[in-house]
Amino acid sequence: MIAFVCTRVTNTIAEDIMSLVRKDKLEIKLAGYSVGTPAALVDPTLLTRTQDYKRHTASRMIPLEAADVPKRLSSADYHVTMKIDGEFSVLAYEDGEAILVNPGGTVRVGLALGKEAADKLKAAGIKKALFAGELYYSRPDGKRGRVHDVSRIARQPATKAELDGLNFAPFDIIEIDGTPPTAVFRDTWARLESLFKGCMRVVLPEAHWIKDGGDIAKQFKAWVNGGAEGLIARSDSAGMFKVKPRHTLDAVVIGFTEGVDDRHGMIHDLLLAMMRQDGFLHVLGHVGGGFTEQDRRAFLSDLKDSVTASEYVEVNDQVAYHMVRPEIVIEISVLDMISHSTRGTPMNKMALNWDAVEKKYKIVRRLPLVALISPQFVRKRDDKQFNASDIRIKQVSDLVEVPLVDRDARQLNLTPSSPLKREVYTKVLKGATMVRKFVMWETNKQADADDFPAYVIHFSDFSPNRKTPLERDIRVSNSRDQIDSLWTELLTENIAKGWAPHVGSGVVAAPVPVAETTVAAVPNKRGKAADAESEPEVTEETAVTKPAPKKRASPKKKDA
Repeated sequence: MIAFVCTRVTNTIAEDIMSLVRKDKLEIKLAGYSVGTPAALVDPTLLTRTQDYKRHTASRMIPLEAADVPKRLSSADYHVTMKIDGEFSVLAYEDGEAILVNPGGTVRVGLALGKEAADKLKAAGIKKALFAGELYYSRPDGKRGRVHDVSRIARQPATKAELDGLNFAPFDIIEIDGTPPTAVFRDTWARLESLFKGCMRVVLPEAHWIKDGGDIAKQFKAWVNGGAEGLIARSDSAGMFKVKPRHTLDAVVIGFTEGVDDRHGMIHDLLLAMMRQDGFLHVLGHVGGGFTEQDRRAFLSDLKDSVTASEYVEVNDQVAYHMVRPEIVIEISVLDMISHSTRGTPMNKMALNWDAVEKKYKIVRRLPLVALISPQFVRKRDDKQFNASDIRIKQVSDLVEVPLVDRDARQLNLTPSSPLKREVYTKVLKGATMVRKFVMWETNKQADADDFPAYVIHFSDFSPNRKTPLERDIRVSNSRDQIDSLWTELLTENIAKGWAPHVGSGVVAAPVPVAETTVAAVPNKRGKAADAESEPEVTEETAVTKPAPKKRASPKKKDA
């Protein structure tokens, strides 16, 4: 009898654990399709490898405007692919099973595309493989599917037919049977074509080999006119380039910084916001290019009389913005907008309430928006006003998926975070004290919203002898085991001989709630963020404390 019970338990465990996922950690959505967090992965390093590939690729990818392609891309052997509007994912295959993992940690199991890929790879004699690609939606009407379609269907599919419209476009090999691809991309692409030939749901993006920048520009025009998002040009010798059309946005000016030296009496850049559906203003970003000297003088003259009170102060390159009443609307163009970092975390920006009676900005909370790539001033919009229509946030969300964009910020009362560990180390070098601080906390929000990881580590490194005294980094995970491993890894890499622990370091005894912290890339050297696709964010401390102004060196050349 005892032996029989043990056999039953053993079989249950075997049934729950597949090659790649733990079935008991998955949530069934529809018709065998299930979704899970990193806790569902048998091998938790799959998420790390997905994030590492995304981060490495993003750091190498150079965004270009179509007009710059002929002069920037010299003659070389370019592999040019149509850019697909989808969700970056890694297709993981092992022993007849295929799943998808995205950088945010979402695991997708049971899609028809996964079975098709698994059958092909098994027939090819492959035992284990990782492929980078885009999860996209093929619309029944033949029109271009958008990333919004992917997110909606993958999160909560309405029908099996809708779910079966999700396809995968592989564009790179990460590894096959433990071996990475060769350095020659032509060979990599040929193998992709061979492996997935004849597939209906795992289909390589349309691609051509082109040797001239002018011909690449022509291909870009043809694809975009046909409804495509843009293209990716990849060369073993020249590098990787992303070419997309510029988008125009209307936003309200809520702050400015002044120029110095030869820019004295002019604005340096403007801080912009858009209006959410709940009526709050959401900080969009800043623009400093595209202005003439006459524009810069005129804006400073107009804005100096409009300076107002604010609980929140944005900082750019350690210079605080003068906050102004939301009255002037301008048009900008952007080369791209990024809604998530390469680790899958959202680009959080502050939402503000403009109190017209008190004439003051009040802090609401941080919410996901986007990082702007290459913003340029186009013109002042005297025909537009500060209202929900003219500066609507849907200008952004219609182009890029933005989490929680349609939610009322006042109703997003999430559970406070709890600190888990805090360790501080000091070292004296040449009479100066260096400080390295590690903090780990549990967000307690992963069940409330898809955009929050379960655990976060924040690492800060202060050295007064460095050109950039303060550098910061961040790690996130939904697995306690993995976040503990990342903690150990950070300590091992950064604490060696000569560093002494500071009093009070160690495990936090009482789980006292801590203030919400933006889980996004943290800026390091001269405003460059730890993730290539992110932009600098201010901390909760700088959000309410205006720093002393720092004299800004004047640019040597005019903005483009």
